[in-house]
Amino acid sequence: MLLWLLVFSALSLQAWGKFSWNETQAREVSERLVDLFVGISQLIRKGRNDAPTIVSRKEWGARSQTCWAQLTPPVAYVITQQLTGMECQEQNVCSEKLRGLQAHSVYTKGWCDLAYNFLIGDDGRVYEGVGWDTQGLHTQGYNSISLGLAFFGTKEGHSPSPAALSAAEDLIFYAIQKGHLSPWYIQPLLLKEEMCLAYQQPAMPQKACPSIIPRSAWEARETHCPQMSLPAKYVIIIHTAGTTCNTSADCQTRVRDIQSYHMDRLDFCDIGYHFLVGQDGGVYEGVGWNIQGSHTYGYNDIALGIAFIGNFVEKPPNAAALEAAQSLIQCAVDQGHLAPNYLLVGHSDVSQILSPGKALYNIISTWPHFKQ
Repeated sequence: MLLWLLVFSALSLQAWGKFSWNETQAREVSERLVDLFVGISQLIRKGRNDAPTIVSRKEWGARSQTCWAQLTPPVAYVITQQLTGMECQEQNVCSEKLRGLQAHSVYTKGWCDLAYNFLIGDDGRVYEGVGWDTQGLHTQGYNSISLGLAFFGTKEGHSPSPAALSAAEDLIFYAIQKGHLSPWYIQPLLLKEEMCLAYQQPAMPQKACPSIIPRSAWEARETHCPQMSLPAKYVIIIHTAGTTCNTSADCQTRVRDIQSYHMDRLDFCDIGYHFLVGQDGGVYEGVGWNIQGSHTYGYNDIALGIAFIGNFVEKPPNAAALEAAQSLIQCAVDQGHLAPNYLLVGHSDVSQILSPGKALYNIISTWPHFKQ
């Protein structure tokens, strides 16, 4: 069975400046969109054979496209947004709305075109935005690695119609069939954007940066892995499984063994994690800040992977390990390695795996920036 990679962002765009939603209304619509798309992902996994009806730019009367940044397929994400003030139920009305939105985007916003790769009307039609091969302008930091889909034509405060949702299913499946979208599944995850009225958790209290045990101390093998572009957008909490360690000497041995396993058995270019945390309260440098990890498909170039040494399905790490990890995360923000509005997730949130273990997951779900 093919697995589909879908990451959703349910956003409200005041396209014409006529509508103003309060935070409660926006969050309710956001939650409905996420629930609906969880259903969509389940339907897609059963398989579909329908090709979407796509209304071309020429058909809806688009101006000439002047965006030149290209997408490199297959992309890893689908990001959805919902527009307000765009109600329409017929193709000619929807086309007129799109022409107005394009003019607003170009002449008021100063963009090169519409922000989205495709737009989906409540009439059940898919309208071509900038298309398959051009980067959209929908989500800063993700335009080059995602397809941006926008629902429009809905009444203010309402979810998309069944016809619109069906069209979205067809479009996503078609994108995977044609190689535009990666055929991997990661559980739906809300991306927090400036326009998203998501709950803002309090900032983590200021902590001193922990003492990081360098690679030289645990006798790491020399490697050459890809560089990572910072700041990272995510922190992914992982457990290594296997035995834990309670002294620095034992932890160094465990980290060295993990590196050997990752390189010799899994054919990684290095140990898969950016940092590892032991029950001795020590933070052990994995690939470090500036190198891509090999911990989570689709996230290695945008996420810091922090692994607790051991198995934490039944029993959580001790207080020393938990405090060391929290200090490391805050240090990453303070030093510019991690975006201030980062999202923190468990390994199991973005991959079909037991890591980081239920006992540890229950703890990190209470930490600041944990995904909503």
